Amino acid sequence: MPFEFEDAKLKDVKIVKPQVFGDERGFFMETYEENDFREAGIDTEFIQDNHSKSEHGVLRGLHYQKGEYSQGKLVRCTQGVIMDVIVDLREDSDTFGETMKVILSEHNKKMLWVPRGFGHGFYTLSEAAEVQYKVDNEYAPDQEAGIIWNDPELDINWPTDEPKLSDKDEEWPTLEEAKEQGLLF
Repeated sequence: MPFEFEDAKLKDVKIVKPQVFGDERGFFMETYEENDFREAGIDTEFIQDNHSKSEHGVLRGLHYQKGEYSQGKLVRCTQGVIMDVIVDLREDSDTFGETMKVILSEHNKKMLWVPRGFGHGFYTLSEAAEVQYKVDNEYAPDQEAGIIWNDPELDINWPTDEPKLSDKDEEWPTLEEAKEQGLLF
């Protein structure tokens, strides 16, 4: 099997380590193989691929889509280095409200499986970073939601107190506010 699947500390999340074949010419690796992923418990149909580029200090997140528009994501960093962060937003989960960080980079080639019901974000540690991810549901702008990046309840130790944010990412509610507004899973 060209992948190693590691259960992460949050329920249903997996860190995926592809087998990389390299020599002086470069490298080759598979980034997805349906049967291997199904056998590892990632039984989903990906319908869209996304690609973003961010400069150093950019923080994107913590994003998710609500209800039936929720998305599972297979995230990888193909250029540079990011600190990827997720938060469990499933109110009936044993790990509700817990967060997890993992370094994804062009060097370690790790991928992160983020199931539906999680908020997701990342911070660019390198000069620039390109992030690619597969999703299992279409983008629905009217169902987009988020949790504020610096929610004290989440206690995420970001590398800075002054990240570069989009206008939307500056305005998301706290986890508690999102819960009170019925915006979680």
